[in-house]
Amino acid sequence: MAFWARQISIWHLSVKTSSVANSVQQLRKTHRMWMQLRKLSVLSFLCTDNHFLQRGLKTYRSVSLGNRLQSTNLSNGQIVSSESNLHSPVNHYQQQAEVIPSSDTKTLYEVWEDTPPSSALEEISEEEAVQIVAEPPLPLGSFTLRDYVDRSETLSKLVLLGVDLSKVEKRPNAGQLLLRLDFEKDIRKRLLFLKDVGVEDNQLGPFLTQNPYILAVDMEALETRVAYLKSKKFGKEAVARMVSRAPFLLSFSVERLDNRLGFFQKELGLSVQKTRDLVVRLPRLLTGSLEPIKENWQVCQVELGFRRNEIQHIVSKIPKILTANKKKLTETFDYLHNVMGIPHHILTNFPQVFNSKLLRVKERHMFLTFLGRAQYDPAQPSYISLDKLVSMPDEVFCTEVAKASVKDFEKFLKTL
Repeated sequence: MAFWARQISIWHLSVKTSSVANSVQQLRKTHRMWMQLRKLSVLSFLCTDNHFLQRGLKTYRSVSLGNRLQSTNLSNGQIVSSESNLHSPVNHYQQQAEVIPSSDTKTLYEVWEDTPPSSALEEISEEEAVQIVAEPPLPLGSFTLRDYVDRSETLSKLVLLGVDLSKVEKRPNAGQLLLRLDFEKDIRKRLLFLKDVGVEDNQLGPFLTQNPYILAVDMEALETRVAYLKSKKFGKEAVARMVSRAPFLLSFSVERLDNRLGFFQKELGLSVQKTRDLVVRLPRLLTGSLEPIKENWQVCQVELGFRRNEIQHIVSKIPKILTANKKKLTETFDYLHNVMGIPHHILTNFPQVFNSKLLRVKERHMFLTFLGRAQYDPAQPSYISLDKLVSMPDEVFCTEVAKASVKDFEKFLKTL
């Protein structure tokens, strides 16, 4: 009996001296203590004194409201002893043996036994709030697709294919497109289609990096465009080469592809076979702008002075001349024709010289001139073809063409 009295005395004293922030935790501990006392049948004697129960309930309410009893006693200048408040019910129990339950007792039992379940609106302590762990949501906005890779099956599988998302996200609306697509539903069948066309497995990643928009093109449209190319006598290998080297090719409609092929036939005067060979060797001619092509064609005719048939021959050998930089093209021709003295018909037979670096041409021509071997006329002895001049590595050029050592060539270049 003395045990529970001491426990209650300690509880009552702690309630009076604790702060408002700790009162809730003390009440929870008190609740557990009272339940243990009840199981030991010690709690029954408390029901004999309604006055004590009422005062206990008042004390419970006062603690929850901010320890109102303590503030009242302190304002009156009185200090109430915990022992004087607790010994009276003990003495009363010793004088009276009969237990008389009351309505307050039933209310107290209901408070202890019928603990309501937790609610989403229930206030929790800071310690409990810190322990709550939630999964981070998808970022509402980001400048990079890297933030979405771990949460997007589509992006993670595209990365495994070799797609460079850092390049894809720089294309307009490409990142949003990939985030909206489902890999199994939207992407898988298009990948299988590209493989059937002839795109190799190791080319799928670079292909989609350049043209991610093809993943949103209707399958029927893709099949129609491949069928059109085959109807124009492009073989399976030719179609595979064209699609692989020009990823945007299948994004063009049949009408646009037909207009491009018609342009090379009519405007450039190429035959059907030469047109077919031209676009197979450089398929981006079908997908790029036509303005540089028209401009370079005019430059070759007007500024460089080549005849129409000579241009057709040069283009069939070196298709890149149609998309070459205009300034580089004119500077290379000027040095070959006006400085080295090479006529148009020789340049037409060796158009590969326009693909070479002008600096290499200058260095080797000046070295041959220094040695007295700069002879480019096929009708003269010691003739040096333009092919040997630009295509051979330095070791072979020095020993077979210049008849000198590599050290002599390097020493000469230092004098320039």
